[in-house]
Amino acid sequence: QLQVVESGGGLVQSGGSRRLSCASSVIDLATYTVGWLRQAPGKEYEGVACISSYGSSTKYADSIAGRFTISRDSVRSEVFLQMDSLKPEDTAVYHCAVNRTFAPSACALNRINYEYWGLGTQVTVSS
Repeated sequence: QLQVVESGGGLVQSGGSRRLSCASSVIDLATYTVGWLRQAPGKEYEGVACISSYGSSTKYADSIAGRFTISRDSVRSEVFLQMDSLKPEDTAVYHCAVNRTFAPSACALNRINYEYWGLGTQVTVSS
């Protein structure tokens, strides 16, 4: 069974930074589209960033554009979400998710595109 595991969450002050990591011991994440999606308390899931297989394309939600960066380490089969200038409204559970069917240069932010999800990591931004 495909498994992805997130790490790196925690408590951070407003304006601070945090780097999340997504890894899998089962598949090579470099060969699949990977997205980061978050769910704040009482809100719907929001796709914040995605990266196509082999990292040729990325997309970002308007709410985090210019503050978050998604990247890959293909050698270690990890995907990262670097979060800078964090705001209290960024508080959420952040999930890494995988799509196995996208074309090599494609990615999308909508949650319906992702088949396999990690359990998530909590990020809390204090004001």
